[in-house]
Amino acid sequence: MGMDDKVKNAAEEMGGKVKETTGKVTDDERLEAEGKADQAKANLKQAGENVKDAFK
Repeated sequence: MGMDDKVKNAAEEMGGKVKETTGKVTDDERLEAEGKADQAKANLKQAGENVKDAFK
């Protein structure tokens, strides 16, 4: 996995955490859910890249 992919996935996960926290603080359930979804998507991408690395 390239370093660019790792950085992009980490940034996407961090953005999701920010959205989730902002949603909690402002009592915005939709924003909180979006943040959780963004984090899950980033984690799934990271897992896929780790599987690719295992087979290299």
